[in-house]
Amino acid sequence: MKYGQLGKTGIEVSRLCVGCLSFGQPFSDSHMWTLNQEETETIVRKALDLGFTFFDTANTYSHGTSEEYLGRAIKNSVSRDKVILATKVYFNEGHLSKKAIRREIDGSLKRLNTDYVDLYIIHRFDRTTPIEETMEALDGLVKCGKVRALGASAMYGYQFYSMQVAAERNGWTKFCSMQNHYNLLYREDEREIIPLCKQEGVALTPFSPLAAGRLARVEWKSDSPRSQMDRTASPKYDGTQQTDYEIVRRVHETAEKHGATMTQVAIAWHMAKGMTAPIIGATKAKYLEDAAGALELSFSAEDIAYLEEPYQPHKVVGR
Repeated sequence: MKYGQLGKTGIEVSRLCVGCLSFGQPFSDSHMWTLNQEETETIVRKALDLGFTFFDTANTYSHGTSEEYLGRAIKNSVSRDKVILATKVYFNEGHLSKKAIRREIDGSLKRLNTDYVDLYIIHRFDRTTPIEETMEALDGLVKCGKVRALGASAMYGYQFYSMQVAAERNGWTKFCSMQNHYNLLYREDEREIIPLCKQEGVALTPFSPLAAGRLARVEWKSDSPRSQMDRTASPKYDGTQQTDYEIVRRVHETAEKHGATMTQVAIAWHMAKGMTAPIIGATKAKYLEDAAGALELSFSAEDIAYLEEPYQPHKVVGR
């Protein structure tokens, strides 16, 4: 495993992050392919053995049970100060209002069985709450010690910039990271948010680096429980399958050229693009081991150009 800094915070994170969307109880209105507590602990222990120190969850993943399962797994496996825990707020009553933020952080801390989270992320931009109210409330969490650093996720560049400006003008804590939707099949954030973050020294921790598995196998879909039941991924990717499959084919070809797996090629491309820590969601321990192998892979400029060349502009999704 390799390690890097989370923006300008001085917080050290593993260069790959464990995504915990797959942890928790199954619910028909969210995810039916999740892992139980025992399976969660197997994944967490394997991640720790491989050197992963960065774990990402959210207050609403599996109705909060993702946080509960992760919290128990960490308590049973490692000292709290040896890991970086991130969770999120937004998809809850009140979105990013001061009242909601204060309520939701306390709920997350209880479920995670910890006194603080290392990174607290706003899951989306809130159009209903004044930016100043949100940023002041978040800053209050940092000042009282419940949160070490702040991050944002999935928004337009002007929205992120406006929130950063509000924080700077008022002496409040700024965001140190951006968790955006980014992979070889979806590169729309190269227009604004990624250049903005690089300019400002904000860490990039993209979600869905494998496009929900579509970059990890030759077949567009698989017979895995997640592939069959994931209602979120299909609208993101299946509408552009006809044009995007050429990219999948080139990932496979590049993997064979380098003696690597498709997963490793897709993740190594993120590293070549300057991402801090792509988020790896795994339902089996072997997937984390496969992903970790990407850190030993490097590409020439010709390799990168070959992987990127077929890409066509996509409709913006996830905002």
